[in-house]
Amino acid sequence: MQVIVADDAVLFREGMARILAEVGFDVAGQARHGAELVELVRRHPPDVVITDLRMPPGFADEGIEAAAEIRSFAPQVGLMLLSQYVEVHHALRLMEEFDGAVGYLLKDRVSDLSAFAVDVRRVATGEVVIDPELVARLVGRSRERDPFAELTDREREVLALMAQGLTNTALSEALVLSPKTIEGYVRSVFTKLGLEQSEREHRRVLAVLQFLRWQ
Repeated sequence: MQVIVADDAVLFREGMARILAEVGFDVAGQARHGAELVELVRRHPPDVVITDLRMPPGFADEGIEAAAEIRSFAPQVGLMLLSQYVEVHHALRLMEEFDGAVGYLLKDRVSDLSAFAVDVRRVATGEVVIDPELVARLVGRSRERDPFAELTDREREVLALMAQGLTNTALSEALVLSPKTIEGYVRSVFTKLGLEQSEREHRRVLAVLQFLRWQ
């Protein structure tokens, strides 16, 4: 199985390539940043790309951006993203935007070679792999604070209809309420679920994802 590894830290990248080779993978290339990774995949698409989530030049979400570009022209390539920290919003983006064959793991997981190899192969076959610590973080957070307990009955009703794909106009018609009233309920739902305004994330989608987890 061919893989391409991307990470700006040469020691980590070389070490990753070495241990992957030890457990039976063919490392077809290495990249230092997102643009180089995309170019390598364009020339020789592997079975799986293993990339750091944060890379030059901004050390923000360059790995995800590169993964999204790769998925647009090589949808058959599995995408395994590695991160130094658990970042829930990035994991949610992966689940929202990528239709299978994607993984999100902490870099510490690489130390367990057999388990890591299994996870990479799962991604190659189309599965979704999410780090256990992220799952634990989500479960622990929901136990500490259940945001849905703060919603009123009407807000729950609005959120349930949002999950069915209704727009604000459709909500207004379904609930026989004015558009302004609906806007107020939607804003309140976002606030109580802790979803802040962002240019990169769609709060309506994130609210629905939380609703589906809660069911």
